[in-house]
Amino acid sequence: MFSGKKDEKTQVKKPVAIDKADIKAFLGQGSRFEGKLNFEELVRLDGSFTGEITSSDTLVVGDTANIDGQISVGALILSGKFTGGIKATTMVELRAPAQVEGTIETPCLKIDEKVIFNGEIKMRSATETPPKAEAEKKKEEK
Repeated sequence: MFSGKKDEKTQVKKPVAIDKADIKAFLGQGSRFEGKLNFEELVRLDGSFTGEITSSDTLVVGDTANIDGQISVGALILSGKFTGGIKATTMVELRAPAQVEGTIETPCLKIDEKVIFNGEIKMRSATETPPKAEAEKKKEEK
């Protein structure tokens, strides 16, 4: 019953097919939420959200969703409308009919045909140190 699952939660799980995944939370179409959302396992969002979303796991955004804010997750699968900044440690997948305005920072990006994207993309390997963290590290060494 308590067989070492704690270790699994610290690492991002491999993205799973949506229909086979075990969704732990669901904000359905017509729901509205404002604020900060933190979660540890797969979450699906189909309503409206304004604010910050943080997780080391996967966020699935359905085609009826409308998000305005900042997303920092392990993996993101987005089909809805998004405005703001996205940081994903493993991958971002933009599925039609997604509409994105903002920045995406991820080591792996997949974009379907007919997705609308206006913004900036920053890509680096998952093991590469971000320039900001590298500069701070050099400053500490002095």
